[in-house]
Amino acid sequence: MKRQLSSAIAAAALILAFSSAASAQTVLRLSHQFPGGQGDVRDEMAQLMADEVAAADVDLEIQVYPGQSLFKAKEQWSALVRGRLDMTSLPLDYASGRHPEFSATLMPGLVRNHDRAQRLNDSEFMTMIKDIINEAGARVLADAWLAGGFASSMRCITSPDTVEGQTMRAAGPAFDEMLATAGASIASMPSSEIYTAMQTGVLDGANTSSGSFVSYRIYEQVDCLTAPGENALWFMYEPILISEQSWDGLNEEQQQALTEAGQKAEEFFASEAAALDQEMVEVFKENGVKVVTMSKEDYQAWLDIAKQSSYKTFAENVPMGQELIDAALAVE
Repeated sequence: MKRQLSSAIAAAALILAFSSAASAQTVLRLSHQFPGGQGDVRDEMAQLMADEVAAADVDLEIQVYPGQSLFKAKEQWSALVRGRLDMTSLPLDYASGRHPEFSATLMPGLVRNHDRAQRLNDSEFMTMIKDIINEAGARVLADAWLAGGFASSMRCITSPDTVEGQTMRAAGPAFDEMLATAGASIASMPSSEIYTAMQTGVLDGANTSSGSFVSYRIYEQVDCLTAPGENALWFMYEPILISEQSWDGLNEEQQQALTEAGQKAEEFFASEAAALDQEMVEVFKENGVKVVTMSKEDYQAWLDIAKQSSYKTFAENVPMGQELIDAALAVE
């Protein structure tokens, strides 16, 4: 009887020990809108961070919630800065309704190619953007820039006159204004809703990232793709962010593990970003979609319209608007 009692006490102590160990594990929830487990590089970037943090063995776990399974795309920023969400992989321009300065991270023609995007990460421009992120209650763990293009079921989009009469989805207010000035009608929505909108005839065309064009299978709904090529009008900043409240709740070892995981995720993404463009071209061609690129003349014509519309509006109406544009353009 005593032996049975001792065994029971030992078992209870063991359960309590495991319970205490489990309760010591800090779990961070990372939400994003992109498909999970389907080769989307933004989901892979988030999963890489989770794996790196787990390997660091600092009683920290990242649980990734893809496909808007935890928060809708446009709800993530608010949830993050209020401390309701720990981490997110987010197109930063989605938060431009609260912080209009963020539209500078999706400004037509401001980036143009992947090499310049990497140089922007270490520039005064990004310091200004990150200061606003920090003041709002979040911080960047990993930078990520995606190139993108245009797709249409009506006609190929090259020069500005080709969007006239098309109902288009643009990813943010700067592109909305530029496209509207060129004669397009605008319908706003997250990239995750483009497929259905094109399927039901709400949209004729759209612009979004190379990754989203593939992972959301837009090739099933369009006849022509305008790939980034050498003259990418469309670039978007999509970092991995953490809530400042969640960050402050971590110990020094956990913060260090997150920082190192973020650096590895950023390096991974930078190595994959250009490959996304080529993958998009190949997938669209395989599915019978015509693929074109913009010429230097097309690019310049769009840039001239952007400077007269979205650049001008941004400079006049957004705090530090002109300073942000000047800081970005100063990067060689």
